[in-house]
Amino acid sequence: MNRERFELEKKENIKQQATDVKLRNTVYDFILQQAEHNYTYNFTWLGMPIIQFPQDIISLQEIIWEVKPDVIIETGIARGGSIIFHSSMQRLIGNNGIVIGIDIDIRSHNREAIENHPLASNVYLIEGDSTSVEVMNQVKEFIPEGKSVLVILDSNHTHDHVLKELEVFSPLVNNGSYLVVLDTIVEDMPDHFFKDRPWKAGNSPKSAVKQFLKENKRFIVDRDIEDKLLITVAPEGYLKCISD
Repeated sequence: MNRERFELEKKENIKQQATDVKLRNTVYDFILQQAEHNYTYNFTWLGMPIIQFPQDIISLQEIIWEVKPDVIIETGIARGGSIIFHSSMQRLIGNNGIVIGIDIDIRSHNREAIENHPLASNVYLIEGDSTSVEVMNQVKEFIPEGKSVLVILDSNHTHDHVLKELEVFSPLVNNGSYLVVLDTIVEDMPDHFFKDRPWKAGNSPKSAVKQFLKENKRFIVDRDIEDKLLITVAPEGYLKCISD
Protein backbone atom coordinates (compact mmCIF):
# COMPACT_ATOMS: atom_id res chain seq x y z
CA MET A 1 0.00 0.00 0.00
CA ASN A 2 1.49 3.36 -1.03
CA ARG A 3 1.47 6.37 1.30
CA GLU A 4 -1.35 8.18 -0.47
CA ARG A 5 -3.66 5.19 -0.23
CA PHE A 6 -2.64 4.64 3.39
CA GLU A 7 -3.57 8.24 4.29
CA LEU A 8 -6.96 7.96 2.57
CA GLU A 9 -7.69 4.75 4.45
CA LYS A 10 -6.66 6.36 7.71
CA LYS A 11 -9.02 9.30 7.15
CA GLU A 12 -11.89 6.90 6.49
CA ASN A 13 -11.10 4.95 9.65
CA ILE A 14 -11.10 8.15 11.70
CA LYS A 15 -14.38 9.28 10.17
CA GLN A 16 -16.03 5.96 11.03
CA GLN A 17 -14.76 5.80 14.61
CA ALA A 18 -15.81 9.41 15.24
CA THR A 19 -19.43 8.53 14.45
CA ASP A 20 -19.43 5.24 16.35
CA VAL A 21 -21.72 6.00 19.30
CA LYS A 22 -20.94 2.75 21.09
CA LEU A 23 -17.21 3.43 20.86
CA ARG A 24 -17.70 7.01 22.04
CA ASN A 25 -19.63 5.77 25.07
CA THR A 26 -16.92 3.23 25.82
CA VAL A 27 -14.30 5.98 25.71
CA TYR A 28 -16.34 8.15 28.08
CA ASP A 29 -16.74 5.23 30.50
CA PHE A 30 -12.98 4.68 30.40
CA ILE A 31 -12.31 8.35 31.12
CA LEU A 32 -14.64 8.26 34.12
CA GLN A 33 -13.20 5.03 35.48
CA GLN A 34 -9.52 5.83 34.96
CA ALA A 35 -9.85 8.96 37.07
CA GLU A 36 -10.38 6.84 40.16
CA HIS A 37 -6.91 5.36 39.66
CA ASN A 38 -4.98 8.49 38.64
CA TYR A 39 -4.15 6.77 35.36
CA THR A 40 -2.49 9.85 33.90
CA TYR A 41 0.12 9.77 36.69
CA ASN A 42 1.56 6.50 35.37
CA PHE A 43 3.82 7.84 32.63
CA THR A 44 7.19 9.52 32.23
CA TRP A 45 9.01 11.30 29.42
CA LEU A 46 12.77 10.78 29.44
CA GLY A 47 12.66 10.10 33.16
CA MET A 48 10.32 12.96 34.11
CA PRO A 49 6.70 12.46 35.24
CA ILE A 50 4.32 13.64 32.50
CA ILE A 51 0.76 13.78 33.76
CA GLN A 52 -1.16 13.34 30.49
CA PHE A 53 -2.97 10.74 28.44
CA PRO A 54 -0.46 9.11 26.05
CA GLN A 55 -2.83 10.01 23.21
CA ASP A 56 -2.46 13.73 23.91
CA ILE A 57 1.32 13.39 24.08
CA ILE A 58 1.29 11.80 20.63
CA SER A 59 -1.02 14.52 19.33
CA LEU A 60 1.25 17.29 20.60
CA GLN A 61 4.19 15.53 18.94
CA GLU A 62 2.34 15.57 15.62
CA ILE A 63 1.45 19.25 16.00
CA ILE A 64 5.00 20.27 16.93
CA TRP A 65 6.45 18.34 14.00
CA GLU A 66 3.96 19.98 11.61
CA VAL A 67 4.21 23.54 12.95
CA LYS A 68 7.92 23.50 13.89
CA PRO A 69 7.52 26.39 16.32
CA ASP A 70 10.49 28.51 17.34
CA VAL A 71 8.94 28.92 20.79
CA ILE A 72 6.74 26.57 22.82
CA ILE A 73 5.01 28.12 25.83
CA GLU A 74 3.27 26.04 28.47
CA THR A 75 1.41 27.36 31.50
CA GLY A 76 1.37 24.87 34.36
CA ILE A 77 4.60 22.99 34.96
CA ALA A 78 3.64 20.36 37.57
CA ARG A 79 6.52 17.85 37.74
CA GLY A 80 8.16 18.98 34.54
CA GLY A 81 7.64 16.06 32.16
CA SER A 82 5.81 18.09 29.53
CA ILE A 83 8.49 20.80 29.62
CA ILE A 84 11.18 18.20 28.89
CA PHE A 85 8.92 16.65 26.23
CA HIS A 86 8.69 20.02 24.46
CA SER A 87 12.44 20.48 24.77
CA SER A 88 13.11 17.06 23.25
CA MET A 89 10.80 17.86 20.34
CA GLN A 90 12.57 21.16 19.74
CA ARG A 91 15.85 19.27 19.48
CA LEU A 92 14.38 16.71 17.09
CA ILE A 93 13.07 19.48 14.87
CA GLY A 94 16.53 21.01 14.87
CA ASN A 95 15.60 24.68 14.66
CA ASN A 96 17.22 25.77 17.96
CA GLY A 97 13.77 26.42 19.41
CA ILE A 98 13.14 27.26 23.04
CA VAL A 99 10.60 26.25 25.69
CA ILE A 100 9.06 28.64 28.22
CA GLY A 101 7.38 27.10 31.27
CA ILE A 102 5.18 29.25 33.51
CA ASP A 103 3.72 28.38 36.91
CA ILE A 104 2.51 30.42 39.85
CA ASP A 105 4.41 28.08 42.17
CA ILE A 106 7.41 26.16 40.91
CA ARG A 107 8.32 23.77 43.69
CA SER A 108 12.05 23.73 44.39
CA HIS A 109 12.40 19.98 43.81
CA ASN A 110 10.59 20.24 40.47
CA ARG A 111 12.71 23.20 39.38
CA GLU A 112 15.85 21.31 40.34
CA ALA A 113 14.77 18.21 38.41
CA ILE A 114 13.99 20.25 35.29
CA GLU A 115 17.11 22.40 35.40
CA ASN A 116 19.37 19.38 35.96
CA HIS A 117 17.88 17.40 33.09
CA PRO A 118 20.19 16.85 30.07
CA LEU A 119 17.66 18.60 27.80
CA ALA A 120 17.19 21.72 29.92
CA SER A 121 19.59 24.06 28.12
CA ASN A 122 16.83 25.58 25.95
CA VAL A 123 14.26 25.76 28.78
CA TYR A 124 13.29 28.98 30.58
CA LEU A 125 11.14 28.85 33.71
CA ILE A 126 9.04 31.79 34.90
CA GLU A 127 7.34 31.79 38.30
CA GLY A 128 4.25 33.95 38.57
CA ASP A 129 0.63 34.38 37.51
CA SER A 130 0.46 33.44 33.83
CA THR A 131 -2.09 36.21 33.19
CA SER A 132 -0.10 39.01 34.81
CA VAL A 133 1.55 41.87 32.96
CA GLU A 134 4.84 41.08 34.70
CA VAL A 135 4.91 37.51 33.43
CA MET A 136 3.86 38.48 29.92
CA ASN A 137 6.64 41.06 29.77
CA GLN A 138 9.15 38.34 30.69
CA VAL A 139 7.69 36.00 28.07
CA LYS A 140 8.01 38.60 25.32
CA GLU A 141 11.67 39.11 26.15
CA PHE A 142 12.31 35.53 25.00
CA ILE A 143 10.43 35.86 21.69
CA PRO A 144 12.31 37.62 18.89
CA GLU A 145 10.14 39.35 16.31
CA GLY A 146 8.88 37.09 13.56
CA LYS A 147 9.30 33.83 15.46
CA SER A 148 6.56 31.19 15.43
CA VAL A 149 4.85 30.33 18.71
CA LEU A 150 2.85 27.36 19.98
CA VAL A 151 0.98 27.73 23.29
CA ILE A 152 -0.35 25.06 25.66
CA LEU A 153 -2.56 26.10 28.60
CA ASP A 154 -2.59 23.73 31.58
CA SER A 155 -2.63 25.74 34.78
CA ASN A 156 -5.62 26.93 36.83
CA HIS A 157 -8.68 25.39 35.12
CA THR A 158 -11.36 27.90 36.16
CA HIS A 159 -13.35 29.69 33.46
CA ASP A 160 -12.10 33.18 34.31
CA HIS A 161 -8.43 32.20 34.52
CA VAL A 162 -8.41 30.21 31.28
CA LEU A 163 -10.34 32.92 29.46
CA LYS A 164 -7.77 35.48 30.60
CA GLU A 165 -4.93 33.19 29.47
CA LEU A 166 -6.61 32.81 26.08
CA GLU A 167 -6.88 36.57 25.74
CA VAL A 168 -3.28 37.34 26.69
CA PHE A 169 -1.52 34.45 24.92
CA SER A 170 -3.57 34.17 21.71
CA PRO A 171 -1.92 37.24 20.09
CA LEU A 172 1.43 35.42 20.29
CA VAL A 173 0.21 32.48 18.18
CA ASN A 174 0.87 32.82 14.47
CA ASN A 175 -1.24 31.67 11.54
CA GLY A 176 -1.06 27.88 11.17
CA SER A 177 0.06 27.24 14.73
CA TYR A 178 -2.01 26.07 17.69
CA LEU A 179 -3.31 27.26 21.03
CA VAL A 180 -3.99 24.05 22.97
CA VAL A 181 -6.26 24.19 26.00
CA LEU A 182 -5.89 21.07 28.13
CA ASP A 183 -8.45 19.64 30.57
CA THR A 184 -11.50 20.89 28.70
CA ILE A 185 -12.81 17.44 29.68
CA VAL A 186 -13.69 19.00 33.08
CA GLU A 187 -16.88 20.33 31.46
CA ASP A 188 -18.01 16.79 30.63
CA MET A 189 -17.24 15.17 34.01
CA PRO A 190 -19.58 14.87 37.00
CA ASP A 191 -18.95 17.64 39.54
CA HIS A 192 -18.02 15.23 42.34
CA PHE A 193 -14.78 14.41 40.49
CA PHE A 194 -13.52 17.89 41.43
CA LYS A 195 -15.05 18.37 44.88
CA ASP A 196 -11.79 19.79 46.27
CA ARG A 197 -11.26 22.10 43.27
CA PRO A 198 -13.04 25.28 42.15
CA TRP A 199 -13.57 24.12 38.57
CA LYS A 200 -16.57 22.13 37.34
CA ALA A 201 -19.13 22.13 34.52
CA GLY A 202 -19.86 25.74 33.61
CA ASN A 203 -16.64 26.91 35.24
CA SER A 204 -14.06 25.08 33.18
CA PRO A 205 -11.52 25.40 30.37
CA LYS A 206 -14.15 24.34 27.83
CA SER A 207 -16.64 27.01 28.95
CA ALA A 208 -13.80 29.54 28.59
CA VAL A 209 -12.96 28.25 25.10
CA LYS A 210 -16.57 28.59 23.99
CA GLN A 211 -16.71 32.20 25.14
CA PHE A 212 -13.32 32.98 23.64
CA LEU A 213 -14.29 31.62 20.22
CA LYS A 214 -17.42 33.79 20.16
CA GLU A 215 -15.20 36.85 20.36
CA ASN A 216 -12.04 35.74 18.51
CA LYS A 217 -12.30 34.62 14.91
CA ARG A 218 -8.58 33.86 14.44
CA PHE A 219 -9.05 30.38 15.92
CA ILE A 220 -11.18 27.34 15.20
CA VAL A 221 -11.54 23.99 16.95
CA ASP A 222 -9.55 21.36 15.06
CA ARG A 223 -12.07 18.55 15.50
CA ASP A 224 -10.06 16.19 13.32
CA ILE A 225 -7.60 15.83 16.20
CA GLU A 226 -10.11 14.75 18.82
CA ASP A 227 -11.89 12.50 16.30
CA LYS A 228 -8.57 10.76 15.78
CA LEU A 229 -7.63 10.54 19.45
CA LEU A 230 -11.01 9.76 21.03
CA ILE A 231 -9.24 9.45 24.38
CA THR A 232 -8.17 13.01 25.22
CA VAL A 233 -8.28 15.50 28.09
CA ALA A 234 -8.83 18.26 25.54
CA PRO A 235 -12.10 17.81 23.61
CA GLU A 236 -12.70 21.09 21.70
CA GLY A 237 -9.39 22.27 23.14
CA TYR A 238 -7.10 21.95 20.09
CA LEU A 239 -7.47 25.44 18.64
CA LYS A 240 -5.86 26.16 15.28
CA CYS A 241 -4.96 29.70 14.27
CA ILE A 242 -6.32 30.41 10.79
CA SER A 243 -5.33 34.05 10.23
CA ASP A 244 -2.63 36.60 11.00
